Amino acid sequence: MLTDRFGRTIDYLRVSVTDRCDLRCTYCLPNDFTGFEDPPDWLTFDEIVRVVRAFARMGTRRVRLTGGEPLTRGRLPELAARLAALPGLQDLSLSTNGTRLARHAAALKAAGVARLNVSLDSLDRACVAGITGRDCLPDVLQGLEAARDAGFAPIKINMVAMAGVNGHEIEAMAAFCIERGFLLRLIEAMPMGETGRAAGWLDLGPVRDRLVERFGLVPQARELGGGPARYYGTPDGQAGIGFITPMSQHFCATCNRVRLSVDGTLYLCLGQEEKVELRPLLRNGGSDADLERAIRAAIELKPREHDFTRQPEKIVRFMSQTGG
Repeated sequence: MLTDRFGRTIDYLRVSVTDRCDLRCTYCLPNDFTGFEDPPDWLTFDEIVRVVRAFARMGTRRVRLTGGEPLTRGRLPELAARLAALPGLQDLSLSTNGTRLARHAAALKAAGVARLNVSLDSLDRACVAGITGRDCLPDVLQGLEAARDAGFAPIKINMVAMAGVNGHEIEAMAAFCIERGFLLRLIEAMPMGETGRAAGWLDLGPVRDRLVERFGLVPQARELGGGPARYYGTPDGQAGIGFITPMSQHFCATCNRVRLSVDGTLYLCLGQEEKVELRPLLRNGGSDADLERAIRAAIELKPREHDFTRQPEKIVRFMSQTGG
């Protein structure tokens, strides 16, 4: 098993297959940003499979495909099928903005993707367009229906809560998700790059108290996907709400994940700079044993915690560059 110097077991790898996206969410990617990785520098499917296979040999059981928007990369279900077949891997999931989900949901399910997280920050069409830079709410809602028809369950809805933007819509989103059996996850905006710092994070503590009272939610101890959310469920157990609070109540002591960017950089923490580049090893004849040693050495660099609250200006890279 991969264990860092603070005794945390690292069993969750998030793999970015692209840093590009068909949206420009205000907290993630500036409208004028052009500094994307060149396609020759993207890890190939063979290289991604090789890295994930090495992680799986060392005890990683969960992999999530991310971006940018992962469904902008061609033939993604092909990669998903190859990853799902790897020995030792128990859970393959995908994060998406939902705009292309209607076209790909059935193929992703058939390929072995077990779970979906879909970004949806508002149910107001104008608000969605303002956040994402595109009138895409109908596409996302169509994608959610296609995902349900394909058999995905539960489907998680990720809502980044932002003061003065969509904070007033949280109860409506909760009611929407509870009615449809979706698992809502409310997320405090993180100060990654200028866009993240400008988002205006919203303390979810008081929000949680309001939602618990309105919907009669009860704390849930069961683990739902290996992530950092603290979950509360409806009394009938048919729906729930998770709270991801990196700003007001961080979860660094139990962090179990690292991130592989599209160019092969292994990031050890969203809120720190520690990283190791794996692409040179992959393309210069490194053996599988060399790869495993590099990964183990990287895990030793994983910091104790982020500096989002103490040094919010520290991270200049955008979320899309790291991998969601």
